[in-house]
Amino acid sequence: MLEFENEIFLDALNNNCLVIAAKGLSVETVVLNLIKVHCDPGNLVFVLGATTDEEQYFISELETQKVSPLPKVINAEVIGERNNVYLGGGVFFISSRILVVDFLKNRVPVDKVTGIIVLKAHRILEKAQEAFSLRLFRQKNRTGFINAFSQSPQTFSSGIMKLERIMKTLFVTELNLWPRFHAVVNASLKERQPQVIELNLELSSYMSTIQTSVLDCVHFCTKEIKRINPSLDTEDITAENALSKQFYKLLQSKLDPIWNQLSSRTKQLIADLKTLRSILEYLTQSDCVRLHQFLTSLRSKEYTSISGGWMMLDAAETIFVVAKKRLFDGNKGLKLEPNPKWKILSEVFKEVQNAERGKDSQPSVLVLVQNQSTVHQLKQILMMGEDKALEYWYYQIFGLESLKKDNDAKKAEEDEELADMVMLTQKCESTDGNSTFMETTLEDARPERDLLVSIQQFKKDDDCLFLLKSLTKFKPDAVVMYDTDVTTIRQIEIYQRAHADNIIKVFFLIYGGSVEEQVYLSSLKQEKAAFEKLIMEKKVLVMGDVNDVFDKVGPPIAKNTREGGASTSTLVTAPHIIVDMREFRSELPSLLHKRGVEIEPVTLQVGDYILSPDMCVERKSISDLIGSLNSGRLYTQALSMTRHYAKPILLIEFDENKPFALQGRYYLSSDISNNDIQSKLQLLTLHFPRLRLVWSQSPFSSAQLLHELKDGKEEPSAAVAAAIGLDEAPLEDEQLDKYNIGVQDFVTKLPGVNSKNLRSILDKGKSLSHLLTLSVDELREIIGNKANSELLFSALHSTINLDQDGASTNFRAKPNNRPFRKRTRT
Repeated sequence: MLEFENEIFLDALNNNCLVIAAKGLSVETVVLNLIKVHCDPGNLVFVLGATTDEEQYFISELETQKVSPLPKVINAEVIGERNNVYLGGGVFFISSRILVVDFLKNRVPVDKVTGIIVLKAHRILEKAQEAFSLRLFRQKNRTGFINAFSQSPQTFSSGIMKLERIMKTLFVTELNLWPRFHAVVNASLKERQPQVIELNLELSSYMSTIQTSVLDCVHFCTKEIKRINPSLDTEDITAENALSKQFYKLLQSKLDPIWNQLSSRTKQLIADLKTLRSILEYLTQSDCVRLHQFLTSLRSKEYTSISGGWMMLDAAETIFVVAKKRLFDGNKGLKLEPNPKWKILSEVFKEVQNAERGKDSQPSVLVLVQNQSTVHQLKQILMMGEDKALEYWYYQIFGLESLKKDNDAKKAEEDEELADMVMLTQKCESTDGNSTFMETTLEDARPERDLLVSIQQFKKDDDCLFLLKSLTKFKPDAVVMYDTDVTTIRQIEIYQRAHADNIIKVFFLIYGGSVEEQVYLSSLKQEKAAFEKLIMEKKVLVMGDVNDVFDKVGPPIAKNTREGGASTSTLVTAPHIIVDMREFRSELPSLLHKRGVEIEPVTLQVGDYILSPDMCVERKSISDLIGSLNSGRLYTQALSMTRHYAKPILLIEFDENKPFALQGRYYLSSDISNNDIQSKLQLLTLHFPRLRLVWSQSPFSSAQLLHELKDGKEEPSAAVAAAIGLDEAPLEDEQLDKYNIGVQDFVTKLPGVNSKNLRSILDKGKSLSHLLTLSVDELREIIGNKANSELLFSALHSTINLDQDGASTNFRAKPNNRPFRKRTRT
């Protein structure tokens, strides 16, 4: 480990601490060594928040180091007696939901747990299950450690007392800050630094004009938002902030609670800001052809009529006119302007190839880009050349099929699927001195002496270790930062210091004085400001002992109390609520437990929450409510509740960050209107008069409501509750996580699918493409119902033609060939 990594490790070892490090610093190395230390049967350590890629990385690294026993992954596939697995000791990667259930079912020997490691700790307030698992752990174990790690300092510095709230939720008492400007970090990385060559490029005159015009439009939109909403806190709505990716997440968190109160023009102006930012991305990261294509899609009567007004500006007209000039040279015809970075990239390749190196070593370059489309773009540029690639893209997008030649169609088929990474090797040198490339693999390319080029994204999905693994495998002589990214630059610094045998040349390509440079510098500035704020906050932060932290938020424990000085004592016990296993995907069980309610997880066939022997609650979020009403599942659930319970309740729960109102398509999906959902709920209450509808503004309100409804009621029996409705729809505990919840929701919306045949379709149908290959008779064998199988088959194979307004013009008739009729009420 490097010096700063070793210090972080020693500070975290067996302490209750939160580590906040700068983006790109090697926190994963510290976590790896913490896991390594605890890989012993005498320890019992859980790791929360790790992605599948991170789990595989940690296990493979420890296996390489011959560590035994290796960490185990606990997921839905690990069924049976998990308590015996835990008693074997060691380190376990586990989901917070499974850990919560195992804590509540006493499968985990809580008093024997050595500690818990939490990754991505800045999400703890959003991840209710992780907070719940830590609270359950700390309730019965005050000595085990909790180590939390995060590389998102801006998250902690935003909001009122957010740092303190996160630390209390994590039950940690120490805060360790590791910015990039930390003296130990600087000293560690200065010992062996990569050779950085910054290449400041100039935007072409056309590109510069477009950029200036876009910025004028951005200024117009931000000023209009402030003018229309004088009472709104618009301090962060500036042209500078509007150019960053984080701006829209910040704006969404601020405006979601009052979104229904905003005017339609304000909403459109916010959407326009996002559109203008996309134009700038096309300008600097893409090519002139695709930029013109994107602008052409905007220049329509429909978009112009709904835009917030920027399309009517002179600056907007300049954008469209100049973008077209990048394609045509007056009356001379087609003359496509290349991206200035392409020429510099070719020069970098020549420099790397001509550099001195060992006799048998092959020159290699790693090109790092922001997104997948740029990987695809650069691949075609290197294989076809700038001019041919531009011409090919132009004719592919704007027509003239006769001019597509030289196997362009074949290349298009090969390039249909965008890759995360491509590897090319030098093929030949043309008469104009430019080299062309062909695709290869690392194994095939090594024996050759020609230049080897690998193009890839900064990271793949949420795999933050993607770049580190690529650098370790590829071992490049040079790295080209085609796009800018703070995290990636620091990861290269760490790799150079800790792993690289040679000094790596890093070529930094950036447009000087451009929006691209401004966004990069702003990200550095924001991170530094966030750390400075956290440093000042740490000086006045008083957390106290971990037990004191727990006592303030932990649930009450049964105890003896005296009333009115009487000599007798009364045993105060926590109320008891039975919760369906599937409900642990939501945060309501965690909030109930925080209020002092004892939670018992059980696989329920009827209801989600059993408050008493005669009171059952079915909880529905807005999206789930719409899906249940459309599929008819809610009718079946209401029927079961009214059949088995005297007091059935339907709890409709809104999102705390959204308006407490059913208001059109902002909440509802595009296939159902506000009137539809109200009408269906009215029909539901008319059909089930004993069913009570309860509305909740947020999960916090739901917890308070259930707690009050539970007050003074008889305690329910878990065995009885689990047995109710068992013969109607049997479910096993181990099957709850077998299928992705998104897939289940999608399948339930298909015609002919209901709660009775859903499980059979998910069990016997391999995939949606597999269902498409089945005949009506084969579907009937799976579903068990002729009418439902015909409905599903028709839905999967029918073709619906849409007119320009999006309305269907070819609805197939029902099996009896009678047309649809609109019902009228009298």
